[in-house]
Amino acid sequence: MRILILCAGQGARLRPLTDDKPKCLVPLLGSPLLDHQLASIRYCGVNEIYLVTGYASGALVRYGAERFHNPDYATSNMVASLFKAASLFDGSDDLIIAYSDIVYEPLVLRTLMDAPSGIVTLIDKGWNDLWRARMEDPLSDAETLKLAPDGRLLEIGKKPTSMDEIEGQYIGLTKVSKDAQLKVRAFYEGLDREETYDGQPFANMYMTSFLQLLIDAGYPILSAPVSNGWLEVDTPQDLETYEAMQAAGTLATLWRPQGLTEHTAA
Repeated sequence: MRILILCAGQGARLRPLTDDKPKCLVPLLGSPLLDHQLASIRYCGVNEIYLVTGYASGALVRYGAERFHNPDYATSNMVASLFKAASLFDGSDDLIIAYSDIVYEPLVLRTLMDAPSGIVTLIDKGWNDLWRARMEDPLSDAETLKLAPDGRLLEIGKKPTSMDEIEGQYIGLTKVSKDAQLKVRAFYEGLDREETYDGQPFANMYMTSFLQLLIDAGYPILSAPVSNGWLEVDTPQDLETYEAMQAAGTLATLWRPQGLTEHTAA
């Protein structure tokens, strides 16, 4: 099992906290987001960890992980960063792809690790709890996610008009099993670079747009459901909310941090 963490972004909405470091190193409860994530990864026994760097990449050298670099981080998005590590799509080991602005409990990661082979993405069935903690109107920020009766994704990443269009929320954790990797890589390489995708140029394609393209092309993407057990950090207000909840003893209803020691990715 390999894990690739996409750490290229600055996180402009988190300024000034990201003026001198990438988004993944912003502290939550006294430790960088990346350290929280590595704690859960290590707890699950995964040691083959890779990072895609970009903004302030030197700050990540101390983690010791093998790194791939996206020099165009300022003008590209998650999918472009992902395929800077295209060599990992070699069919030798299952690969988990993780956003770097999330933290999650080991059970959340284990749910994805234990999911069937193929392309599988985690979805949070209890998403409304987290969204309501962060904002007054969850519908204003949430995205559509529609499922077939067998749990396959039918639609992801669109703007919803009602809660009925949301059967969960995408967490930012996806597994591509070794038997699907060459096909996924070939699919990406065959996309039209001059086309726009959900209004974005090829280099700035959203991850949800890429998943939807795979779905529309007939690639089955399974869902692995959880209920809470993770957090997303987009703004300083998110951090303030989580810190206040921790002080009040209520953060554990959404996420419980794994005990942190000194972590390095190797």
